[in-house]
Amino acid sequence: MNPRLSYLQEKTAVLTTEPGIYIMKNEQEKILYIGKAKNLRNRVTSYFRDHPDHTPKTAKMVSQVYDYDFIVTGSEYEALILECSLIKQHKPPYNILLKDDKGYHYIRISPPPFSRITAEVQNNGEGEHLGPYMSGFVTKQTVNTVNRLFQLPTCGKSFPAAFRKQRPCLNYHIGQCMGVCRGTVPQQQYAQTVADAVQFIKSGGDHTVTVVEQRMYAASERLDFEEAAKLRDRISAIRRAGESQDIVDAVTADTDVIGMAQSADTTVISVLMYREGRLYDQSSFYLSGNALTEHPLDEFLPQYYSSRIGRDLPRTILLEHMPAETELLSNLLRMRAGHAVALSLPQKGIRHRLLLRAKQNASEKLSLQMGRTGKELLALEELGRVLGLKHPPLRIEAYDISNLSSAAMVAGMIVFENGRPLKSAYRRFSIRELEMQNDYAAMQEVIHRRLTEYQKAQQADPPADPQKNSFAVLPDLILLDGGKGHVSAIAPILEEMQIRVPLFGMVKDDKHRTRAIATNGGELSLRDKQAAFALLTRIQDEVHRYSVQYMKTKHKKSSYALTLTKVKGIGEKKAQQLLLTYKTRAQLKAASPEALAKTAGVNMETARVLHQFISELPDD
Repeated sequence: MNPRLSYLQEKTAVLTTEPGIYIMKNEQEKILYIGKAKNLRNRVTSYFRDHPDHTPKTAKMVSQVYDYDFIVTGSEYEALILECSLIKQHKPPYNILLKDDKGYHYIRISPPPFSRITAEVQNNGEGEHLGPYMSGFVTKQTVNTVNRLFQLPTCGKSFPAAFRKQRPCLNYHIGQCMGVCRGTVPQQQYAQTVADAVQFIKSGGDHTVTVVEQRMYAASERLDFEEAAKLRDRISAIRRAGESQDIVDAVTADTDVIGMAQSADTTVISVLMYREGRLYDQSSFYLSGNALTEHPLDEFLPQYYSSRIGRDLPRTILLEHMPAETELLSNLLRMRAGHAVALSLPQKGIRHRLLLRAKQNASEKLSLQMGRTGKELLALEELGRVLGLKHPPLRIEAYDISNLSSAAMVAGMIVFENGRPLKSAYRRFSIRELEMQNDYAAMQEVIHRRLTEYQKAQQADPPADPQKNSFAVLPDLILLDGGKGHVSAIAPILEEMQIRVPLFGMVKDDKHRTRAIATNGGELSLRDKQAAFALLTRIQDEVHRYSVQYMKTKHKKSSYALTLTKVKGIGEKKAQQLLLTYKTRAQLKAASPEALAKTAGVNMETARVLHQFISELPDD
């Protein structure tokens, strides 16, 4: 609770209702957050209500506010421009701050003989360096394209030392490398190929085709048909690359494509810039986890485009969702560009594929920070979108009931974090309240016990550490192994305990394979969402494996306990106590009669009989 809340409420009560910007400050007058408002009083009042429904980040910021300042503007558009300018000037910790991945990049041609063409971040080392280039993405893409078109080696072998030392690699067999390692490529021919590749980088495909065509005709005239055929194939490859680019040219003559990937504390936004039909540049921006916004693109777009003019502004922007203030942003773009800029949400075709490419770029950048693959992050994002969640479900809990008739009734809880199993958070439950098989009632018992543990952890003083107690944190998504009947049975428990976590079921077909997602009202098919479907199948298979494994273990122990009751003086409770103390049959066989007597609470005569009985049992 902010001790200055009363003062801030009184100040805000007489605030103007005009549009403008507000500046939140702490006691040291450091700026915490800058925002804009169509109605200053209404917007600022929302921060200082007695019982606000803030996100944790907003609540943390409000608790630090000592005072605030404001500037009245003539319109909401003026407020937007001023907000962007002040954020860039002051860099408040709770605003989105654009930190891109720019740096200088070079293309290096190593010294002969047998030069290599590589992408580098510095111009160190021997050889020729082309650049500098601002975009690492474009630099790497250019190098990859050139090496593929001209069949240059990209392996780690050193030539000529590696000649004929081993068989050519896969790239040679699929036509992407000329096979220098075979030792049959003349040094002069290789040098000419590298020169053609460098010329391609400097001058483009059309000029290179003209030069190579001249050499092809010359080779044909001197009856060197093998060399002419190689040059003919190279020309075809260059032209095919140009034709595939022309398909993109038709729809991206002047376009920005913006994709986004998110984790719990980081957002990466990738911008692919196409100008004159070609990929002109790429930038990726890392947004701080402190930012208050739930929709990063809404704040990113005005900041990003407010400082760009002329050729930097496209005529079309491809987005995954429309910003909240589309009209304001359109006005800003029109003013900066001098022409209209269309905002588009492609759903299919080449433009949709370009949007997926931008999202993949963002996911790969994010995955480097998180130690996850881009596919895992895309699967989480796709699953969240299909289920209608505000954010990708970074922490998922899944539950399954397993039993053998009414014996050994158990449940398994597994946790997937950032798309991977978090086995340290797995938990097992023995069903306590049921004597007869009832999957719905068993699932109700398990979920109620799990959420009760969460509430106990929150009420503890001090609160439990989530790193040590996995029950101390709520997941972003709960999945039940079952259909809408399971969801309907569990939803009232969450409502009664005031737990707001999305709840869905995982439906199987008659061959025990994942088929769909169950909701209270029906089912959602994921067959056309390959990444999300693969993740869901993996989760369902893992929770089923985990629960069945526990059921088999418990049933085996129960059967063993019944075996021990054959000894006179050993009942079910004493047998269970022995098995709780000695986890394996080997440990039980190694126990002395004295230790058995103490554990089971029996006299020495019974303990010696028990010891003899155990020693005669077969090993596991």
